[in-house]
Amino acid sequence: MIAPRADVALMEGYHSPQVDVPVRLNTNESPEPPPQPWLDALAAEVGRIAWHRYPDRAATALREAIGSLHGVPATQVFAANGSNEVIQTLLLTFGGPGRSAAMWEPTYALHSHIARLTGTAVAVGERSADFTLDLAEVDRTLERGAPSVVFLCSPNNPTGLVEPEPVVRAVLDRCVARDALLVVDEAYAQFAPWSALELVGEDVPLVVTRTYSKTWSMAAARLGYLVGPTWAVDALHKVVLPYHLDALKQAAGTLAVRFVAEMDQRVARLVEERGRLVAALAALPVDVWPSGANFVLFRPRGRAGADVWQQLLERGVLVRNCSSWPRLEDCLRVTIGTRGEDDAFLAALEEALT
Repeated sequence: MIAPRADVALMEGYHSPQVDVPVRLNTNESPEPPPQPWLDALAAEVGRIAWHRYPDRAATALREAIGSLHGVPATQVFAANGSNEVIQTLLLTFGGPGRSAAMWEPTYALHSHIARLTGTAVAVGERSADFTLDLAEVDRTLERGAPSVVFLCSPNNPTGLVEPEPVVRAVLDRCVARDALLVVDEAYAQFAPWSALELVGEDVPLVVTRTYSKTWSMAAARLGYLVGPTWAVDALHKVVLPYHLDALKQAAGTLAVRFVAEMDQRVARLVEERGRLVAALAALPVDVWPSGANFVLFRPRGRAGADVWQQLLERGVLVRNCSSWPRLEDCLRVTIGTRGEDDAFLAALEEALT
């Protein structure tokens, strides 16, 4: 038997439990399916795919559709198999042995995990007690780690906090001064009040990553992308594997952009439901963090998070146990579901806390 790399052997994979329960609120998926007209259009498109031929290697139609969505040319768009492959390709291109990536915990665990998989050193700073980003700590981390890639996640997963525009601009200024690439992970941006996309430019070392998994109700498709300067996109295309996006996935993503209005309506419903859920949690013995995403982080008072998670599971409700994540002892994260799913969660939580 051939052993894996020594560093890989010591790693723990990134996994979300897939348990067959009535209410699954642990992976931040959309609780609503995509619109039926999109499904009909995609079914018709399947019959037109030349299955005996490789797909468009450049994913031209898809990148043009995404570009039209954000008001940029296709040359500023890179698409891949979920935003995680986007991050992987970024680190293979701008990270790697002899380079490092910076991030501030708690944040999205795959930023550091993928960095290590690509041989990129990790410079980890800490957020303040309220999980906001302190610029003095940013300076310390950048000075210590001298990163070539810097990650911000906004809204931050799993805390839900949105990075204020002045903070992102300040970190970007520091990246410009240090010749580093700033990656703003916006998997949940449609739920938030502002986007770093407005800062993207040809002479700016900034890329913004997005996903189809959340607001587009397309988690099963595994499709993500970034918007950034042309020079960054060109470099990524040199690194990514050929024909990495299959024809069906390209068609699905291209067609989805025709249904922006329906996506916006789903987002509005979820934001309204998020407000209702947060208000209900405020009446329970839990600490709740403000969220600009489609999930809410909370911590039961005086109770072990793992115990509450298990009791919820026994009542048919699955949420994410974040207790083992950095700085998140006893914390749980719940995805915003349908009104019925959220009511079931609240009832189960109230029982679990008594």
